Amino acid sequence: MARITVQDLLAAGVHFGHQTKRWNPKMREYVYGVKNGIYIIDLAKTMHQLADACNFLQHTVADGGKILFVGTKRQAQEVVREAAEKTDSFFVTERWLGGALTNNKTIQRSVKRMQEIDAKLESEGAKMKKKEVAGLTRTSAKLHRNLDGIAKMNELPAALVVVDVCHEHIAVAEAVKLGIPIVAIIDTNANPDDIDYPVVANDDAVKSISVIINVMADAIKVANDMYIKKAAEEKARIEAEKAEAAKLKAEAEAAKKEEEASKKEKPAAKKPAVKKAPAKKKPVKKAAPAADAEKKAEKAEKSADKAPADKKDEDKKAE
Repeated sequence: MARITVQDLLAAGVHFGHQTKRWNPKMREYVYGVKNGIYIIDLAKTMHQLADACNFLQHTVADGGKILFVGTKRQAQEVVREAAEKTDSFFVTERWLGGALTNNKTIQRSVKRMQEIDAKLESEGAKMKKKEVAGLTRTSAKLHRNLDGIAKMNELPAALVVVDVCHEHIAVAEAVKLGIPIVAIIDTNANPDDIDYPVVANDDAVKSISVIINVMADAIKVANDMYIKKAAEEKARIEAEKAEAAKLKAEAEAAKKEEEASKKEKPAAKKPAVKKAPAKKKPVKKAAPAADAEKKAEKAEKSADKAPADKKDEDKKAE
């Protein structure tokens, strides 16, 4: 948090609350006393609240969250716009469009229409009639007035910074419904129940609003610079890891190609021929010699001659 003292708050008139007839009893603990019918705010408690709010905003932004500044009352418009532009945050300073948070898709359609009108005026403005150009210019100016601060808000913000919760009750109700944390400058006539990080201060004086918002903006800017540096380092680390992985992959591919080339150069070794065992031949019976054949033939003839002689002897004996 930027260096700020109770004397700085006193000089800015932060300690002045509302009249005693316009107050919220829930703010009793933050009231130091009464003077000339006006409540005096306890600045010691305001200092602690401001420190807590700045710590929360710093942690939120350091984690990559975006802040939405809301201040549509006349005293807060310029201060809120400058703080938002300084910290690269979103802002609403003209009029809170109902559903800016709960119905963000409709808001994005309006943003798209605004961009289309701008493109049409730029490309076809010279060819169009003066009356048509005047109508589109008025529409474009109105859309820019209400949407310039949230034109790039494609998703919900991580937190809201609100000036005067009574004046911005619709924004507070939408944030509460969606569970978005709220940091707010609240006066003695406000209800602190729905505010996560209340900073009790005078929300009607430009100096008071300026000193509180500028302290918050400084805290956010420091955290934003830290986040950008951290994101850059993370991106460099990821790119280095990718480069290292690509290098290892290239080396592996080169080694594989080298191995394949070496295999093509060396012919494959021939496998030794396996000798088959000779097949066993079946024994073949030898044919009888010619002499044996003749002997058998002679025996057969003799037996044939002998047979009729024996038969004649038998016949004689029978007679």
